[in-house]
Amino acid sequence: MFRHNPARTGALPDATGPQRSISEQWSFNAAERGVLSSPVRVGNTVYVGGGGSQEADGDIYALSAADGSEQWSYQTEGSVISSSAVVDGTVYVGSGEGDGNIYALSAADGSEQWSYQTGGVVNSSPAVASGTVYIGSTVGNVYALSVSDGSERWVFDADSTTVNSSPAVINDTVYIGTRTGRVYALSAADGSEQWSTQIGARVGSSPAVVNDTVYVGSNDGTVYALSASDGSEQWSYRTGARVFSSPAVVENTVYVGSYDSTVYALSASDGSEQWTYQTEGRISSSPAVVNDVVYIGSFDNNMYALSAADGSEQWSHQTGGAIFSSPAVGDDTVYVGSGDGNVYALSD
Repeated sequence: MFRHNPARTGALPDATGPQRSISEQWSFNAAERGVLSSPVRVGNTVYVGGGGSQEADGDIYALSAADGSEQWSYQTEGSVISSSAVVDGTVYVGSGEGDGNIYALSAADGSEQWSYQTGGVVNSSPAVASGTVYIGSTVGNVYALSVSDGSERWVFDADSTTVNSSPAVINDTVYIGTRTGRVYALSAADGSEQWSTQIGARVGSSPAVVNDTVYVGSNDGTVYALSASDGSEQWSYRTGARVFSSPAVVENTVYVGSYDSTVYALSASDGSEQWTYQTEGRISSSPAVVNDVVYIGSFDNNMYALSAADGSEQWSHQTGGAIFSSPAVGDDTVYVGSGDGNVYALSD
């Protein structure tokens, strides 16, 4: 699922990625106006949504990880920015403007198992844990739905404001941010509010939860570390522009991108800067960290691989458009969507 696991850590401890030099293995044209959805690879299949605007292609695709050939597609009525969660043979994903549904599709053939209408845009990416789908919507709700039939387990009203952030779920708690700049901790069982904390500005970033700390970015340009138990601020670090990118947390380091075109590595314990890497475009993409390499895209059209230790560039690859999508990494291959409408597979 988006950020690899329900805690949204962005760390893939058992995966392998290309480290030194890469070439394009295949590309698949998924949308005329760009791919904003982040791919998810499960087994030999890559799942990704098409489209980044109301007029764009609203298909959900299943592609062969080996050669990019289309295995199946499912047509929605809106663009698909949400990234899929694939659990026990089912694909869970949200759809955007003009649709507003949360879908459960067969991972084998794309047939619809169920759908749930939110009445808003679902750009949030689902987290699936303990038989429940957790996801946000622009109508201001956080939903908990049964994986089996989509029935409501609970709905939480987050002050009727947009929820584009994707929920993190760990230790029976759901953590999520909102447009008003509030971060919530909700009971995974019944949706009751455990705590909420107002940070600087809108939260489009998705929280990562590690070692009783919630790491999240904000449009005020700041990365925050909050106590998972009560929401109190542990530290904050100011970048030069908004932080839409979702943090990855690995071995006491937080990796995150900023609209100031920079990738940051910060100490998870106190927020002190460990290194930075400057690209030529703003960064909305969220990093994936595999075997001491940080993979992240930029609006300068490039996909980057950086040393997790010091930020030195291992390689970069230029696509035909800005990269908003976050990479999926596995079997020495990076899968990522681009503003040129293609999904790319890059490997040694």
